[in-house]
Amino acid sequence: MSRKQQRLILAAVAALVPLLAACGSETAGGSGSVGVGERVTGVHWKVADVTVGGTTHEAPAGATVRIDDDGRAQGSYGCNRFSARADFDGDRLRLSDTAATEMACEGRSTAVETALARTLADGTLTATVEDGRLTLTTDGGDTVRLTEEPAAPLYGTRWKVTALGAADGAAESLPAGAEPHLTFDENGKVGGSLGCNTVHASATVRDGRIALGAPSTTRKLCPGPLMDTERRLLNLFDGTVAYRLDHRTLTLTGADGDTVTAVAADSDPDPGS
Repeated sequence: MSRKQQRLILAAVAALVPLLAACGSETAGGSGSVGVGERVTGVHWKVADVTVGGTTHEAPAGATVRIDDDGRAQGSYGCNRFSARADFDGDRLRLSDTAATEMACEGRSTAVETALARTLADGTLTATVEDGRLTLTTDGGDTVRLTEEPAAPLYGTRWKVTALGAADGAAESLPAGAEPHLTFDENGKVGGSLGCNTVHASATVRDGRIALGAPSTTRKLCPGPLMDTERRLLNLFDGTVAYRLDHRTLTLTGADGDTVTAVAADSDPDPGS
């Protein structure tokens, strides 16, 4: 046997070792560490809370983590999105080469976002998973607790708008007090709030695009920043937008290249509420 053939065989065996270990190490009750029992990769994890220095903070709405099988992690701190390299060594996980957006986020979520970002990047984390719950623990004892979340359908989901993006790729968070949301139904309609006024319109979904009809809105006057957000959202209507649904994140892109990012909130059977 040649040395080249020997190297190929050794490489193949080395690649099989972690797979055999994962397949042969399941524990009763479906709990354990990374690669034991339940999966960590390929799962959409919602961040429940982060504990730093003994103090637990509820995570901002929309804070998520997903680790793909190819060793990439991505998600959201609640306002800003991030991506990173993910390396496993048994039940030890290290996130490195992190890149994140730099939107100015309003309210108390800013401090919690910072704590979450620092904890996830705090060296090597110990990962344990049990019954659809993942806990990441730093060597210093700080933790991030996450729960598995199913994908959200386009129809019947209350899509909470979290960011507005320009054609040049720049993204902006929403002003304080703005809580726009949209809900699409299977009868070809969309309704919700623009952050100030409610809105209703027709919505025909086909081949990755949504044809939005002329909007019907209430006519309240709100503070300037809210009205600015409303005007930008109104630009989506009376035209066709491209849409991309990624598990629980919906992105709408207008003809001018501007984007609207929304995350799944609770189910809303009444699009006008």
